[in-house]
Amino acid sequence: MHEEQLYRAALNGETETVGKLLASGADPNRPSEGEEEGLPLCAAAAWDRHEVAKTLLAAGADVNGRESGGWTALLWAAANGHAPTARLLIEAGADVDAANDAGDTPLTLAARRGALGAVRELLSAGADHEKFDGDGDTPLDIAASWVGVHLESALLDQSEQEGWEYVVTRQYAKDGTELVTVTGRAPDGSQTEQVQAQRGHAAVATLLEEAGGVYTPVDELVARAVAHRDIDEDAETWWIIADTLGKRADDETFEALVALCVSEDAREREFGVDAIAQFGFAEGEKPYVERTLPLLLKMVTTESNPQVLRSVLAALGHQGDPRALPAVLDIIGRPGHKRTSTDPIALADVLPPDHEEGLSLLIEMSRDEDAEVRDWATAGLAGLTADTPRIREALADRLGDSDLTTVAEATRGLAVRGDARAEQGAARVLAESDDEYARGLVTQE
Repeated sequence: MHEEQLYRAALNGETETVGKLLASGADPNRPSEGEEEGLPLCAAAAWDRHEVAKTLLAAGADVNGRESGGWTALLWAAANGHAPTARLLIEAGADVDAANDAGDTPLTLAARRGALGAVRELLSAGADHEKFDGDGDTPLDIAASWVGVHLESALLDQSEQEGWEYVVTRQYAKDGTELVTVTGRAPDGSQTEQVQAQRGHAAVATLLEEAGGVYTPVDELVARAVAHRDIDEDAETWWIIADTLGKRADDETFEALVALCVSEDAREREFGVDAIAQFGFAEGEKPYVERTLPLLLKMVTTESNPQVLRSVLAALGHQGDPRALPAVLDIIGRPGHKRTSTDPIALADVLPPDHEEGLSLLIEMSRDEDAEVRDWATAGLAGLTADTPRIREALADRLGDSDLTTVAEATRGLAVRGDARAEQGAARVLAESDDEYARGLVTQE
Protein backbone atom coordinates (compact mmCIF):
# COMPACT_ATOMS: atom_id res chain seq x y z
CA MET A 1 0.00 0.00 0.00
CA HIS A 2 2.87 2.39 0.83
CA GLU A 3 4.23 2.06 -2.71
CA GLU A 4 0.93 3.10 -4.30
CA GLN A 5 0.64 6.04 -1.90
CA LEU A 6 4.23 7.08 -2.57
CA TYR A 7 3.73 6.94 -6.32
CA ARG A 8 0.55 9.01 -6.14
CA ALA A 9 2.16 11.59 -3.85
CA ALA A 10 5.16 11.85 -6.17
CA LEU A 11 2.88 12.25 -9.16
CA ASN A 12 0.99 15.07 -7.45
CA GLY A 13 4.08 16.85 -6.19
CA GLU A 14 3.24 16.36 -2.52
CA THR A 15 6.73 16.73 -1.11
CA GLU A 16 5.72 16.63 2.56
CA THR A 17 3.65 13.47 2.07
CA VAL A 18 6.50 11.84 0.15
CA GLY A 19 8.85 12.61 3.02
CA LYS A 20 6.49 11.12 5.60
CA LEU A 21 5.95 7.96 3.56
CA LEU A 22 9.68 7.48 3.11
CA ALA A 23 10.23 8.00 6.84
CA SER A 24 7.61 5.34 7.58
CA GLY A 25 9.42 2.77 5.45
CA ALA A 26 8.14 3.19 1.89
CA ASP A 27 10.69 1.88 -0.63
CA PRO A 28 11.48 4.51 -3.32
CA ASN A 29 12.76 1.76 -5.63
CA ARG A 30 9.73 -0.50 -5.47
CA PRO A 31 7.27 0.16 -8.30
CA SER A 32 3.60 0.65 -7.58
CA GLU A 33 1.15 -1.78 -9.12
CA GLY A 34 -2.41 -1.64 -10.38
CA GLU A 35 -3.77 1.22 -12.48
CA GLU A 36 -0.77 3.47 -11.86
CA GLU A 37 2.22 1.22 -12.27
CA GLY A 38 5.64 2.77 -12.10
CA LEU A 39 8.48 4.21 -10.07
CA PRO A 40 7.98 7.31 -7.89
CA LEU A 41 11.08 9.00 -9.32
CA CYS A 42 9.79 8.48 -12.85
CA ALA A 43 6.44 9.98 -11.88
CA ALA A 44 8.17 13.01 -10.35
CA ALA A 45 10.34 13.48 -13.43
CA ALA A 46 7.45 13.11 -15.87
CA TRP A 47 5.46 15.81 -14.11
CA ASP A 48 8.38 18.08 -13.21
CA ARG A 49 8.02 17.60 -9.45
CA HIS A 50 11.48 18.91 -8.78
CA GLU A 51 11.39 18.99 -4.98
CA VAL A 52 9.85 15.54 -4.83
CA ALA A 53 12.63 14.21 -7.07
CA LYS A 54 15.25 15.72 -4.74
CA THR A 55 13.58 14.08 -1.74
CA LEU A 56 13.41 10.69 -3.45
CA LEU A 57 17.04 10.85 -4.56
CA ALA A 58 18.13 11.80 -1.05
CA ALA A 59 16.24 8.76 0.24
CA GLY A 60 18.15 6.41 -2.07
CA ALA A 61 15.98 6.28 -5.20
CA ASP A 62 17.93 4.70 -8.06
CA VAL A 63 18.42 7.50 -10.57
CA ASN A 64 18.74 4.92 -13.35
CA GLY A 65 15.87 2.72 -12.21
CA ARG A 66 13.66 1.46 -15.03
CA GLU A 67 9.93 0.97 -15.15
CA SER A 68 7.71 -0.66 -17.78
CA GLY A 69 9.04 -0.17 -21.30
CA GLY A 70 12.54 0.55 -20.05
CA TRP A 71 11.75 4.14 -19.13
CA THR A 72 14.06 5.96 -16.72
CA ALA A 73 13.37 9.21 -14.90
CA LEU A 74 15.66 11.11 -17.27
CA LEU A 75 13.82 9.75 -20.30
CA TRP A 76 10.56 11.05 -18.84
CA ALA A 77 12.03 14.46 -17.99
CA ALA A 78 13.50 14.80 -21.50
CA ALA A 79 10.34 13.64 -23.25
CA ASN A 80 8.30 16.27 -21.41
CA GLY A 81 10.85 19.06 -21.68
CA HIS A 82 11.61 19.46 -17.97
CA ALA A 83 15.14 20.89 -18.07
CA PRO A 84 15.63 21.69 -14.34
CA THR A 85 14.58 18.19 -13.32
CA ALA A 86 16.76 16.72 -16.07
CA ARG A 87 19.71 18.67 -14.67
CA LEU A 88 18.98 17.36 -11.17
CA LEU A 89 18.91 13.77 -12.42
CA ILE A 90 22.10 14.22 -14.45
CA GLU A 91 23.90 15.64 -11.43
CA ALA A 92 22.72 12.61 -9.47
CA GLY A 93 24.36 10.28 -12.00
CA ALA A 94 21.65 9.57 -14.58
CA ASP A 95 22.86 7.80 -17.72
CA VAL A 96 22.36 10.45 -20.41
CA ASP A 97 22.35 7.91 -23.23
CA ALA A 98 20.20 5.16 -21.69
CA ALA A 99 17.51 4.14 -24.21
CA ASN A 100 14.09 2.67 -23.51
CA ASP A 101 12.86 -0.56 -25.08
CA ALA A 102 11.78 1.32 -28.22
CA GLY A 103 15.27 2.75 -28.67
CA ASP A 104 14.42 6.31 -27.68
CA THR A 105 17.21 8.19 -25.91
CA PRO A 106 16.76 11.29 -23.76
CA LEU A 107 18.23 13.39 -26.56
CA THR A 108 16.01 11.98 -29.32
CA LEU A 109 12.93 12.48 -27.14
CA ALA A 110 13.86 16.06 -26.24
CA ALA A 111 14.64 16.81 -29.90
CA ARG A 112 11.26 15.45 -31.00
CA ARG A 113 9.46 17.64 -28.49
CA GLY A 114 11.51 20.71 -29.44
CA ALA A 115 12.57 21.03 -25.82
CA LEU A 116 15.45 23.49 -26.08
CA GLY A 117 16.26 23.57 -22.36
CA ALA A 118 16.41 19.80 -22.02
CA VAL A 119 18.57 19.47 -25.14
CA ARG A 120 21.00 22.03 -23.74
CA GLU A 121 21.28 20.14 -20.46
CA LEU A 122 21.87 16.83 -22.24
CA LEU A 123 24.48 18.18 -24.65
CA SER A 124 26.26 19.93 -21.79
CA ALA A 125 26.37 16.59 -19.96
CA GLY A 126 27.96 14.86 -22.96
CA ALA A 127 24.95 13.06 -24.44
CA ASP A 128 25.75 11.28 -27.69
CA HIS A 129 24.29 13.49 -30.42
CA GLU A 130 24.85 10.78 -33.02
CA LYS A 131 23.01 7.96 -31.26
CA PHE A 132 20.03 6.69 -33.25
CA ASP A 133 16.54 6.09 -31.90
CA GLY A 134 14.59 2.92 -32.63
CA ASP A 135 13.66 4.18 -36.09
CA GLY A 136 17.27 4.84 -37.05
CA ASP A 137 17.03 8.63 -36.73
CA THR A 138 19.59 10.82 -34.98
CA PRO A 139 18.49 13.72 -32.77
CA LEU A 140 19.43 16.10 -35.61
CA ASP A 141 17.36 14.12 -38.12
CA ILE A 142 14.38 14.42 -35.80
CA ALA A 143 14.74 18.12 -35.01
CA ALA A 144 15.41 19.07 -38.64
CA SER A 145 12.28 17.24 -39.79
CA TRP A 146 10.21 19.55 -37.58
CA VAL A 147 11.81 22.85 -38.66
CA GLY A 148 9.26 24.85 -40.63
CA VAL A 149 6.38 22.53 -39.75
CA HIS A 150 3.10 24.12 -38.65
CA LEU A 151 3.13 22.73 -35.13
CA GLU A 152 -0.56 23.02 -34.33
CA SER A 153 -1.61 21.20 -37.50
CA ALA A 154 0.98 18.46 -36.94
CA LEU A 155 -0.23 17.84 -33.39
CA LEU A 156 -3.85 17.74 -34.52
CA ASP A 157 -2.94 15.22 -37.22
CA GLN A 158 -1.36 13.01 -34.54
CA SER A 159 -4.41 12.92 -32.34
CA GLU A 160 -7.51 13.78 -34.34
CA GLN A 161 -10.42 11.37 -33.92
CA GLU A 162 -13.79 11.65 -35.63
CA GLY A 163 -16.38 13.54 -33.62
CA TRP A 164 -13.94 14.74 -30.96
CA GLU A 165 -13.62 18.40 -30.00
CA TYR A 166 -10.14 19.92 -29.88
CA VAL A 167 -8.74 23.03 -28.28
CA VAL A 168 -5.28 24.48 -28.98
CA THR A 169 -3.57 26.52 -26.27
CA ARG A 170 -0.22 28.26 -26.21
CA GLN A 171 2.02 29.35 -23.37
CA TYR A 172 5.73 29.70 -22.67
CA ALA A 173 7.68 26.71 -21.43
CA LYS A 174 10.29 27.27 -18.74
CA ASP A 175 13.07 27.42 -21.36
CA GLY A 176 11.38 30.34 -23.14
CA THR A 177 10.10 28.50 -26.20
CA GLU A 178 6.39 28.41 -26.96
CA LEU A 179 4.57 25.34 -25.68
CA VAL A 180 1.66 24.23 -27.87
CA THR A 181 -0.95 21.94 -26.30
CA VAL A 182 -3.76 20.20 -28.18
CA THR A 183 -6.47 18.85 -25.91
CA GLY A 184 -9.21 16.58 -27.24
CA ARG A 185 -12.49 15.47 -25.70
CA ALA A 186 -14.81 12.66 -26.79
CA PRO A 187 -18.37 13.63 -27.82
CA ASP A 188 -19.83 12.21 -24.60
CA GLY A 189 -17.12 13.70 -22.45
CA SER A 190 -16.01 10.29 -21.22
CA GLN A 191 -12.46 10.54 -22.59
CA THR A 192 -9.83 13.21 -23.00
CA GLU A 193 -6.35 13.23 -24.47
CA GLN A 194 -3.56 15.73 -24.75
CA VAL A 195 -0.48 16.10 -26.94
CA GLN A 196 2.22 18.74 -26.60
CA ALA A 197 5.32 20.04 -28.33
CA GLN A 198 7.53 23.08 -28.00
CA ARG A 199 8.38 25.45 -30.79
CA GLY A 200 12.08 24.96 -30.22
CA HIS A 201 13.02 22.69 -33.11
CA ALA A 202 14.92 25.35 -35.07
CA ALA A 203 17.07 26.19 -32.05
CA VAL A 204 17.55 22.51 -31.22
CA ALA A 205 18.59 21.71 -34.79
CA THR A 206 21.11 24.57 -34.68
CA LEU A 207 22.66 23.30 -31.45
CA LEU A 208 22.86 19.76 -32.80
CA GLU A 209 24.43 20.94 -36.07
CA GLU A 210 27.04 22.81 -34.10
CA ALA A 211 27.68 19.76 -31.90
CA GLY A 212 28.14 17.58 -34.97
CA GLY A 213 30.24 20.04 -36.96
CA VAL A 214 27.53 20.36 -39.61
CA TYR A 215 27.93 23.54 -41.67
CA THR A 216 24.58 25.19 -42.36
CA PRO A 217 24.52 28.11 -44.83
CA VAL A 218 24.15 31.55 -43.31
CA ASP A 219 20.95 32.33 -45.23
CA GLU A 220 19.28 29.19 -43.89
CA LEU A 221 20.21 30.07 -40.32
CA VAL A 222 19.04 33.66 -40.78
CA ALA A 223 15.68 32.43 -42.05
CA ARG A 224 15.30 30.32 -38.91
CA ALA A 225 16.17 33.25 -36.67
CA VAL A 226 13.85 35.74 -38.33
CA ALA A 227 10.95 33.28 -38.34
CA HIS A 228 11.22 32.90 -34.55
CA ARG A 229 11.98 36.54 -33.63
CA ASP A 230 8.59 37.20 -32.04
CA ILE A 231 7.71 33.66 -30.96
CA ASP A 232 10.14 32.84 -28.16
CA GLU A 233 9.81 34.60 -24.83
CA ASP A 234 13.25 36.21 -24.96
CA ALA A 235 14.22 35.49 -28.58
CA GLU A 236 15.97 32.24 -27.55
CA THR A 237 16.19 30.84 -31.09
CA TRP A 238 17.42 34.18 -32.43
CA TRP A 239 20.28 34.39 -29.94
CA ILE A 240 21.32 30.74 -30.28
CA ILE A 241 21.70 31.22 -34.03
CA ALA A 242 23.49 34.54 -33.58
CA ASP A 243 25.89 32.87 -31.15
CA THR A 244 26.47 29.95 -33.53
CA LEU A 245 27.40 32.30 -36.36
CA GLY A 246 29.56 34.40 -34.05
CA LYS A 247 31.64 31.37 -33.18
CA ARG A 248 32.55 30.68 -36.79
CA ALA A 249 35.02 33.56 -36.86
CA ASP A 250 35.72 33.33 -40.60
CA ASP A 251 35.74 36.03 -43.25
CA GLU A 252 33.00 34.43 -45.35
CA THR A 253 30.50 34.50 -42.48
CA PHE A 254 31.61 37.96 -41.43
CA GLU A 255 30.97 39.38 -44.90
CA ALA A 256 27.56 37.68 -44.99
CA LEU A 257 26.67 39.41 -41.72
CA VAL A 258 27.95 42.74 -43.02
CA ALA A 259 25.59 42.33 -45.98
CA LEU A 260 22.71 41.72 -43.58
CA CYS A 261 23.52 44.94 -41.76
CA VAL A 262 22.71 46.92 -44.92
CA SER A 263 19.71 44.83 -45.96
CA GLU A 264 16.46 46.58 -46.87
CA ASP A 265 14.71 44.29 -44.36
CA ALA A 266 14.90 45.77 -40.84
CA ARG A 267 14.71 42.34 -39.21
CA GLU A 268 17.69 41.16 -41.23
CA ARG A 269 19.62 44.28 -40.23
CA GLU A 270 18.74 43.68 -36.59
CA PHE A 271 19.93 40.08 -36.77
CA GLY A 272 23.08 41.05 -38.64
CA VAL A 273 23.99 43.53 -35.90
CA ASP A 274 23.21 41.09 -33.08
CA ALA A 275 25.33 38.37 -34.67
CA ILE A 276 28.24 40.56 -35.69
CA ALA A 277 28.39 42.18 -32.24
CA GLN A 278 30.05 39.09 -30.78
CA PHE A 279 31.69 37.79 -33.91
CA GLY A 280 34.96 36.00 -33.31
CA PHE A 281 35.03 36.63 -29.55
CA ALA A 282 36.99 33.82 -27.90
CA GLU A 283 39.14 33.74 -24.77
CA GLY A 284 39.44 37.51 -24.66
CA GLU A 285 40.36 37.85 -28.34
CA LYS A 286 38.37 40.21 -30.57
CA PRO A 287 39.97 39.91 -34.01
CA TYR A 288 37.12 41.59 -35.88
CA VAL A 289 36.68 44.69 -33.71
CA GLU A 290 38.61 46.96 -36.07
CA ARG A 291 36.29 45.94 -38.89
CA THR A 292 33.09 45.83 -36.84
CA LEU A 293 33.38 49.13 -34.98
CA PRO A 294 33.41 51.38 -38.12
CA LEU A 295 30.36 49.52 -39.45
CA LEU A 296 28.43 50.05 -36.21
CA LEU A 297 29.46 53.69 -35.95
CA LYS A 298 28.22 54.29 -39.49
CA MET A 299 24.89 52.65 -38.61
CA VAL A 300 24.48 55.12 -35.73
CA THR A 301 24.17 57.78 -38.45
CA THR A 302 22.26 55.85 -41.11
CA GLU A 303 19.85 53.67 -39.12
CA SER A 304 16.29 54.92 -38.54
CA ASN A 305 14.56 51.84 -37.18
CA PRO A 306 14.40 52.09 -33.34
CA GLN A 307 14.76 48.34 -32.75
CA VAL A 308 17.77 48.04 -35.04
CA LEU A 309 19.30 51.11 -33.43
CA ARG A 310 18.86 49.49 -30.02
CA SER A 311 20.76 46.47 -31.31
CA VAL A 312 23.49 48.83 -32.54
CA LEU A 313 23.66 50.35 -29.06
CA ALA A 314 23.95 46.93 -27.45
CA ALA A 315 26.58 45.90 -29.99
CA LEU A 316 28.69 48.99 -29.30
CA GLY A 317 28.60 48.16 -25.61
CA HIS A 318 29.46 44.55 -26.25
CA GLN A 319 32.54 45.58 -28.20
CA GLY A 320 33.70 47.35 -25.02
CA ASP A 321 35.71 49.97 -26.90
CA PRO A 322 35.88 53.50 -25.39
CA ARG A 323 36.02 54.90 -28.91
CA ALA A 324 32.31 54.11 -29.11
CA LEU A 325 31.41 56.38 -26.18
CA PRO A 326 30.38 59.44 -28.28
CA ALA A 327 28.07 57.24 -30.37
CA VAL A 328 26.57 55.61 -27.27
CA LEU A 329 25.90 59.04 -25.73
CA ASP A 330 24.42 60.19 -29.04
CA ILE A 331 21.90 57.34 -29.19
CA ILE A 332 20.94 57.57 -25.52
CA GLY A 333 20.48 61.34 -25.72
CA ARG A 334 18.29 61.50 -28.82
CA PRO A 335 14.82 63.04 -28.52
CA GLY A 336 12.19 60.35 -28.13
CA HIS A 337 14.68 57.67 -27.15
CA LYS A 338 13.04 55.21 -24.77
CA ARG A 339 15.38 54.24 -21.96
CA THR A 340 15.81 50.52 -21.29
CA SER A 341 18.38 48.36 -19.52
CA THR A 342 20.45 48.36 -22.72
CA ASP A 343 21.38 51.99 -22.05
CA PRO A 344 23.29 51.57 -18.76
CA ILE A 345 24.80 48.28 -19.92
CA ALA A 346 26.24 49.84 -23.08
CA LEU A 347 27.33 53.02 -21.32
CA ALA A 348 29.17 51.22 -18.52
CA ASP A 349 30.92 48.93 -21.00
CA VAL A 350 32.54 51.80 -22.93
CA LEU A 351 32.97 54.35 -20.11
CA PRO A 352 36.58 55.43 -19.38
CA PRO A 353 37.46 56.05 -15.71
CA ASP A 354 37.75 59.83 -16.07
CA HIS A 355 34.72 60.72 -18.21
CA GLU A 356 32.55 62.93 -16.00
CA GLU A 357 29.63 63.36 -18.43
CA GLY A 358 29.27 59.63 -18.88
CA LEU A 359 29.59 58.97 -15.16
CA SER A 360 26.92 61.57 -14.38
CA LEU A 361 24.54 59.92 -16.81
CA LEU A 362 25.19 56.47 -15.37
CA ILE A 363 24.53 57.77 -11.85
CA GLU A 364 21.33 59.37 -13.09
CA MET A 365 20.26 56.02 -14.53
CA SER A 366 20.91 54.36 -11.17
CA ARG A 367 18.03 56.52 -9.85
CA ASP A 368 15.67 55.77 -12.74
CA GLU A 369 12.04 54.94 -11.94
CA ASP A 370 12.40 51.64 -13.81
CA ALA A 371 13.86 49.01 -11.46
CA GLU A 372 15.58 47.12 -14.26
CA VAL A 373 17.35 50.26 -15.44
CA ARG A 374 18.40 51.08 -11.87
CA ASP A 375 19.68 47.54 -11.38
CA TRP A 376 21.86 47.53 -14.49
CA ALA A 377 23.11 51.07 -13.92
CA THR A 378 24.07 50.18 -10.36
CA ALA A 379 25.81 47.04 -11.61
CA GLY A 380 27.64 49.21 -14.13
CA LEU A 381 28.77 51.62 -11.42
CA ALA A 382 29.88 48.73 -9.24
CA GLY A 383 31.95 47.28 -12.06
CA LEU A 384 33.86 50.46 -12.92
CA THR A 385 37.58 50.30 -12.29
CA ALA A 386 37.55 53.79 -10.80
CA ASP A 387 37.12 54.25 -7.04
CA THR A 388 36.03 57.79 -6.17
CA PRO A 389 33.89 59.31 -3.40
CA ARG A 390 31.27 60.16 -6.02
CA ILE A 391 30.96 56.53 -7.16
CA ARG A 392 30.85 55.29 -3.57
CA GLU A 393 28.11 57.76 -2.63
CA ALA A 394 26.05 56.79 -5.69
CA LEU A 395 26.32 53.13 -4.69
CA ALA A 396 25.49 53.89 -1.06
CA ASP A 397 22.36 55.74 -2.20
CA ARG A 398 21.04 52.46 -3.58
CA LEU A 399 21.28 50.53 -0.30
CA GLY A 400 17.74 51.64 0.51
CA ASP A 401 16.37 50.75 -2.93
CA SER A 402 13.04 48.90 -3.11
CA ASP A 403 14.60 46.44 -5.57
CA LEU A 404 16.78 44.01 -3.63
CA THR A 405 18.85 42.98 -6.64
CA THR A 406 19.84 46.63 -7.03
CA VAL A 407 20.74 46.68 -3.34
CA ALA A 408 22.88 43.60 -3.86
CA GLU A 409 24.70 45.16 -6.83
CA ALA A 410 25.40 48.29 -4.80
CA THR A 411 26.58 46.19 -1.87
CA ARG A 412 29.01 44.30 -4.05
CA GLY A 413 30.36 47.54 -5.52
CA LEU A 414 30.99 48.95 -2.06
CA ALA A 415 32.52 45.69 -0.80
CA VAL A 416 35.13 45.50 -3.56
CA ARG A 417 36.09 49.09 -2.70
CA GLY A 418 36.49 48.21 0.97
CA ASP A 419 33.61 50.46 2.05
CA ALA A 420 32.15 49.47 5.43
CA ARG A 421 28.64 50.42 4.31
CA ALA A 422 28.56 47.17 2.36
CA GLU A 423 27.73 45.39 5.62
CA GLN A 424 24.44 47.29 5.83
CA GLY A 425 23.43 46.20 2.33
CA ALA A 426 24.47 42.59 2.88
CA ALA A 427 22.42 42.36 6.06
CA ARG A 428 19.34 43.69 4.30
CA VAL A 429 19.62 41.38 1.29
CA LEU A 430 20.17 38.28 3.44
CA ALA A 431 17.22 39.20 5.67
CA GLU A 432 14.75 40.14 2.94
CA SER A 433 15.64 38.29 -0.27
CA ASP A 434 15.48 34.61 -1.21
CA ASP A 435 16.91 35.28 -4.69
CA GLU A 436 20.04 33.15 -5.18
CA TYR A 437 21.73 35.68 -7.45
CA ALA A 438 21.25 38.58 -5.04
CA ARG A 439 22.34 36.54 -2.03
CA GLY A 440 25.37 35.27 -3.94
CA LEU A 441 26.47 38.82 -4.74
CA VAL A 442 26.58 39.87 -1.11
CA THR A 443 28.28 36.72 0.16
CA GLN A 444 31.17 36.68 -2.35
CA GLU A 445 34.58 36.87 -0.75
